[in-house]
Amino acid sequence: MDSLITAAARALAAGDPLGALKRVALRDDAPALALRGIAMAQLGDLVRAKSLLKSAARAFGSRDVVARARCVVAEAEIALVSRDLTWPAKALDTARAALEKHDDRVNAAHAGTLAARRLLLIGRLNEAERLLSQIDPTPLPPALRAGYELAAAGIAIRRVRTKIARAALARAEDAARVAGIPALKAEVESVSLLMTRPAARLIADGGERPLLLEEVEALLASDTLVMDACRNVVRDAGTVVSLATRPVLFSLARTLAEEWPGDAPRDLLVRRAFRARHADESHRARLRVEIGRLRSELVALAEVNATDRGFALAPRRAREVAVMAPPVEEQHATVLAFLADGESWSSSALAIALGASSRTVQRTLEQLAEAGKVQPFGRGRARRWMTPPVPGFPTTLLLPGPLPRS
Repeated sequence: MDSLITAAARALAAGDPLGALKRVALRDDAPALALRGIAMAQLGDLVRAKSLLKSAARAFGSRDVVARARCVVAEAEIALVSRDLTWPAKALDTARAALEKHDDRVNAAHAGTLAARRLLLIGRLNEAERLLSQIDPTPLPPALRAGYELAAAGIAIRRVRTKIARAALARAEDAARVAGIPALKAEVESVSLLMTRPAARLIADGGERPLLLEEVEALLASDTLVMDACRNVVRDAGTVVSLATRPVLFSLARTLAEEWPGDAPRDLLVRRAFRARHADESHRARLRVEIGRLRSELVALAEVNATDRGFALAPRRAREVAVMAPPVEEQHATVLAFLADGESWSSSALAIALGASSRTVQRTLEQLAEAGKVQPFGRGRARRWMTPPVPGFPTTLLLPGPLPRS
């Protein structure tokens, strides 16, 4: 490798893309194209960066397996930053395997970290955690170590493990400081701020207040019967009952919890669960059926007793009852939560992250655009959606994930 390529690579490692471009901007050989692509990515021109990296991969040829694999890893990182979740994940897996085979452990570990962060973004926490556990972060340079620790912190935040999250963020901060890359420091600081923002609202005793992540963790570990409206589950310290696929039952359970220790009137339960303005005899009959189903679901946690005017919740073990709701509740809060990270998203990427159809997401985005809450730019396949961070909305790291089990 000649001296200009070496100097450009060192400049990129130090977070100086302009310094790297000064050395290789006029060169079209494969190593120079790859370095130019990475430099353009650091400068924010992701479209140009992807084009240069593809050209570099072609220029390296089929014999230079390691160099081509490194280009694929760089493309994957750009795809992650640009929220291009349709980028082929199998290509990254193949590149990682090639790097491991040729003993390029640092870049193989980086590829694994990128794959874990993608899985985290689309809510596949078990797979992300399993993949990250296979990576030894010890040999990683500071910049890549910071990325690894950010992924670990993201998983811990989603699983509501605050001590583990804070420890990972502290290690990420140390690594970013050693790396000396301003953009990396800013990313770590941005994630660290999540620990100081409300992660949920506590509704109990006729009032409500915001909860930080530590307070959420304490609530879930307490002897309180919690109706978790972030995940549509009911739990106490020992048992979790998911009603994620039973929205009517969860609506009834939440209404009963909000009225506890008193009872919930039948008219209120009908309005909340069935969205009916007035309760007629058919609604009352359906209410009796759904209450029977709710009793069966909550048999290990609570009783649902009939009263003169409605129904009342009676916990079996818990001493208190509370509702834990998202910081902000509105019809399309989950879509806005993803867009609140300040990045531009395509409708297809949002569909993958949300587990919904592309058409459903497109209709939602169009409704939000009409309300002035999101803005599109670009046309056709290049169209992206974004919004400035919305006060009160959790970022993607705080979106619902599996609850920790005792």
